[in-house]
Parts: sequence; structure tokens; C-alpha cells
Amino acid sequence: MSKRIVILGGGESGVGAAILAKTKGFEVFLSDKGNLKDKYKTILNDNSIKWEEKQHTEELILNADTVIKSPGIPDKAEIVRKLKEKNIPIISEIEFAGRYTNAKIIGITGSNGKTTTTLLIYHIFKKAGLNVGLAGNVGQSFAYQVATENFDIYVLELSSFQLDGMFDFKVDVAILTNITPDHLDRYDYNFQNYIDSKLRIIQNQTENDYFIYCQDDEVTMNEIVKRKILAQKFPFTLAEKAGNGAHIKNEELIININNNTFNMILHDLALHGKHNTYNSMAAGIAAHVFKIRKDTIRESLFDFQGVEHRLEPVIKVHGIQYINDSKATNVNSTWYALESMNSKVVWLAGGIDKGNDYETLIPLVKEKVKAIICIGTDNSKIHKAFKKVVENIIDVSSIEEAVQKSYYLAKKGETVLLSPACASFDLFENYEERGRRFKKAVRNL
Repeated sequence: MSKRIVILGGGESGVGAAILAKTKGFEVFLSDKGNLKDKYKTILNDNSIKWEEKQHTEELILNADTVIKSPGIPDKAEIVRKLKEKNIPIISEIEFAGRYTNAKIIGITGSNGKTTTTLLIYHIFKKAGLNVGLAGNVGQSFAYQVATENFDIYVLELSSFQLDGMFDFKVDVAILTNITPDHLDRYDYNFQNYIDSKLRIIQNQTENDYFIYCQDDEVTMNEIVKRKILAQKFPFTLAEKAGNGAHIKNEELIININNNTFNMILHDLALHGKHNTYNSMAAGIAAHVFKIRKDTIRESLFDFQGVEHRLEPVIKVHGIQYINDSKATNVNSTWYALESMNSKVVWLAGGIDKGNDYETLIPLVKEKVKAIICIGTDNSKIHKAFKKVVENIIDVSSIEEAVQKSYYLAKKGETVLLSPACASFDLFENYEERGRRFKKAVRNL
């Protein structure tokens, strides 16, 4: 008799897991507490996979041999608690898919920069002509690709929620961009829980694997000394240093792996700003590990097009530059955004606060921000944090109103920056919708 797999959550990862489970001969049932998108209903029906929406029917779920849980469903959810009481294994789509592929895996996690780094690595590998897939938190479901494609390498962006459901899964190259407080609402407001989650990226690694990390990130460095790490370590830093890894010297990015050196003038990188230099270093080391030609790496770092909703210039309106950084859903992302601004800023912020501490932003806000427009439903923490350093803090009820107000607050030569430092779920479906509506409102000015 085939084993029963139940999938909780019918989004991209859940439906992909359902397809893979079906192709491997499992009895499959998918359940979503919300509404399924029509495109996913069609895929499930076409593959004769049973599903339900707007409910979790316990007698159809609690009889599972294994449950594959969407990363968006918290462990505190009632159905998850009941599954745990019955000791039914709960895994992530990534863990499940990993059982059915022999491809090399590059896994990227971190509080900031993981999407850019993931897409940059994918860009380099594609340009090098390698047979590579893009999955995880970006692109098409990893499980779906394992079921339908035959890639030699996967580049996976991995969130802490995905890592939480990974047990035997191993990445060949682990990249940790940094660790700053984020999603603390899901980790009992305990930063160490979140840190431990991120460091699951290196679990199961052997001495034949690679760990690439930021030497300038204090949290990462404190954690590394506590753990026995078997993988070969390649740090990256903005400081001058010798040894394996990446560093900066005389305005040049230098990557050194076992005395094989790659160098590139910082000015030639497609992505500018400190945070993007880190992303380019991490991607460059990963490419170097796979022995991709230096010319290909250099060309890729030069012509990469960047990521939508991440410090994305929209247009100038009467000399005011509008920038869409909707992907900045935590304080550290916004710190990098403000740090890279070269003019006075009207800052659009707010949303669902995930336990944010705005203290680190105060010096930058004092120096660069002339007005704050709050777009969340509860902005009291932003007012409290910045009322002594910014005179003009106003609340609005929509992104469209925020853009209108910003136009009157900013002057020619200044910047309007959407960099919320918060999740978007109070007013928007996700950060992409928030960014798209911002861009549309700007173009309608």
C-alpha cells in the first residue's frame, strides 16, 4: 500500500510537492485553510490529486504518514500542534524534494541580500552554460522542478521557515549573507531561536562542502566559534585581508581560493552600495568554487540587472527620484537602503512590525531623512522611535496617498524612498504587490 502524504498549503511550494509526491507513487492529499488560486486547482485536477480549500479536515490530515508544510504556516497553528501530538513527521518541500535529486545544491540564506545573491549566482551559472535550476524562495517550486526537470545544479534561496523543516537535506555550498533580528514574531521573540534556524543551512555538511559567510557580521562570527563546522570556510569582508575568501583592497574586489585569485574594480560591478558588494563577493566565491571562468564571472558581475523591488529606481518626477525598495521587510534592509542614499530622503515606511528595533536607524535617519510617511495600520512604534529626529512624520491610509504626499514634501534633487522595514500583510498581499502599486502611483503623478 502506498504511503499517504498530506500537504498543508496550496501555493507554489505545496502544489510542487504534491506533483513530486504523485510522480513517486504516494497517495497525496492537499489542504489549504485559504483559497487556492485557479491555476493551482487546474494543476491538481489535471494530475488527479485530491485537495480541499477554506478548511483543514482533521480526519483527512491526521492519518498522514508524512506532512509537507508550507513555510508560511506557523508551528503554533492548531493543525500543526495536533500533528505533533500524534508524532507525524512534518517536513518542508525542500527536504522532500532533496530526497529525489542528486544535483549539486547551492543554498543561500540570511536576513538580507539572499534574493539578490541567489539571482546573481544563477545569472553567472547560466552565462557559463551550466545546466542550472533556480528555486526555493524564488522561481518555480524546487519539488516541481525535481519532478519535471533534470538539472545538474540548483541555486536555492532558503528562508528560515524553510530551513526549520529541513533535517537530512544537505547543501554542497552554503551561503549565509548575515543575521539580523527578523521574523521574531515566529521565534517567540527570541533572537537566538532565529539564529539557530539560519545556521541549519550548514547542518549535514562535510569536509567536501563549502561555507561562505560574512566576516563583518558580528552575530555570524560569534556563532561560528560555538560550532564544529566541517565544511571549508570562505569568508568575505570589506576590510583588507589575506587568505581564502573575498576582500576589498584599493577599490578592488579580490577573491582568493587556494592561491587562485580573481579581481575586479568595484566601480565595474553592476550593483553598487556596501550591501551589494557583499552580494557580489558571495556570488563570486560560489562561482569560483565551481571553477567558472574568470571572464564569465567578471562579465556577469558587470551586466547583472538587479532585482525588482530591491533599491529599484522607478522614474524621476520633476527632478525627484523615486526608488522602490519594497523588498526591505526588516530594519537591516532599510539601513542598507538609507546608507546608500546620496540626497535628502522622504522615507515611506511601515506595515506589520515583526518585533522591530529601530534604534540602529536613528543616526542615518537624522542625517538623511527630512520626512517620514507611515503606510501601515499601526505606526506608533515608528512615531515613537523617530519623533525626536524628524519633525515631519505623517500617517496615510494607502500607498497612493503616500506617493501624493511625498511629491509635495520632496524637492528637486531629493529622493522618495519606499523602504518599509516591515512586512506588508496589513494592506497588501505581499511585498511585490506593495512595490507594484507604488510604481503605478509614481507613474500616475
